[in-house]
Amino acid sequence: MADSYDEDFSGEKSKTQIKRELHALQDLGARLTTLKPELIAKLPITDGLRKALAEAPKHTANAAKKRHVQFIGKLMRDQDIDAILALIDQVDSSTREYNERFHNLERWRDRLITGDDSTLESFVADYPEADRQHLRSLIRHAQHEAAHNKPPAAARKVFKYIRDLDEVQRGLR
Repeated sequence: MADSYDEDFSGEKSKTQIKRELHALQDLGARLTTLKPELIAKLPITDGLRKALAEAPKHTANAAKKRHVQFIGKLMRDQDIDAILALIDQVDSSTREYNERFHNLERWRDRLITGDDSTLESFVADYPEADRQHLRSLIRHAQHEAAHNKPPAAARKVFKYIRDLDEVQRGLR
């Protein structure tokens, strides 16, 4: 009699596990509705999901929003979730990957401003699309501001320039 209770169900998912996975897809779909249209265009998704994401802002009533997110969750079942998550992790400021990339770019900015030509050369080796002359000009202005205790407007411009380069290199722009 004890043998009848020892059946192996490890290959099957419980109803609760299936519900959790479907709710996770709905949550991911809700996150996708907050992305800018140019990022949605870069996602590896079907045309039906792309259309549903474009229609999401039209639903203003809470019940309509909820139904539409459920519909998006249903469409998410046929998508490459790993590829979608990889792109979202690069652009969502609440993720660890985004924060690491951001801090890395800040370190580059600080090294460029306090460094010499060898630092600039190593930066250009990592980012070959960089315009050396423009970057040197921005760095010179940032160094001048730092020497005269002025607000770091040029340092912000250096950061914006290297962030834009990084986004182009990663295919986010």
